[in-house]
Amino acid sequence: MPAGIRLDLEVIADLVAERARVLDIGCGDGALLELLQERRKVDGRGVELSQAGVNECVARGLSVIQGDADRDLVHYPDDAFDYVILSQTIQATRNPKVVLSELLRIGQRAIVSFPNFGHWTIRYSVALRGRMPVTRNLSHSWYETPNIHFCTIRDFVALADELGATVETAIAINATGQKMGMKMPWWFWNLFGQQAVFVLKR
Repeated sequence: MPAGIRLDLEVIADLVAERARVLDIGCGDGALLELLQERRKVDGRGVELSQAGVNECVARGLSVIQGDADRDLVHYPDDAFDYVILSQTIQATRNPKVVLSELLRIGQRAIVSFPNFGHWTIRYSVALRGRMPVTRNLSHSWYETPNIHFCTIRDFVALADELGATVETAIAINATGQKMGMKMPWWFWNLFGQQAVFVLKR
């Protein structure tokens, strides 16, 4: 694994077909786009809210514009991309349901990764310590976190069902970085998966 690459980005890169058209929403510093271009030779584009992130992406030679997932996805046509990716961002959007619906509209597939708020360490922190957790995947204190819509793996599955989306692939990642595939029951994922990656189709 390349130094400094988040595990969920490695998982996502393995799920994207070669030479695909990709839109990365909330692409940050462009680490995933760069990885996809090097490993999968994709035609990649990005949207990033922060000007600092856009500047860093452009400095890396990536095609990235400044934009807001909550407001700007409506401007993209249907089926404009093979994959639309939202990595560790859905919990920071104002209306996750609308954003996910837009992802499914403009991409043949939507890939979404997010921290699982149902993990046992988070339940322990809230139930026994009475404190909002600070973990490796949820590293901000409650009063400074950009995350405004925490969800569990089961919550996300329920939202996908509500939108009529098909779960094509789902991977939970535990605290040691091991991947748990779809054969494991949802309750097990919800308890032991620190983060999850889903591939959805309309």
